[in-house]
Amino acid sequence: MFSIDLTSRIPIYEQIYTKIIELAISGTLNENDQLPSVRNLAKDTGVNPNTVAKAYQELERKGVIYSVPGRGSFIADMDNNIFQEASLLEFEKSAVTAMKWGVSADTMKQRIDLVFKRNKEVST
Repeated sequence: MFSIDLTSRIPIYEQIYTKIIELAISGTLNENDQLPSVRNLAKDTGVNPNTVAKAYQELERKGVIYSVPGRGSFIADMDNNIFQEASLLEFEKSAVTAMKWGVSADTMKQRIDLVFKRNKEVST
């Protein structure tokens, strides 16, 4: 499903937490999709099951996933504010990167307007 950077300063449970949100935002994971079991994800990534369980618990606490006893964990309602906030954080990172490369605020605003225009045309 994804890999973990064991050399990163970001705690492993946070990497798992963030990656699941990113996969949901990108559409790789959709509402009501089942996540791998704690044991399977731990085995696939080579981390302790308690670490995966901690990430899943935090995701559930934030309303990103829900659990069904005996069945597993699933992606929750995609209208959840956590997905909106995560999308905005990704946008902010991209905007900062663009600024570092010399993209002006006016150019970014024009691009945002273009994105809204294109997506409005697609949805009608």
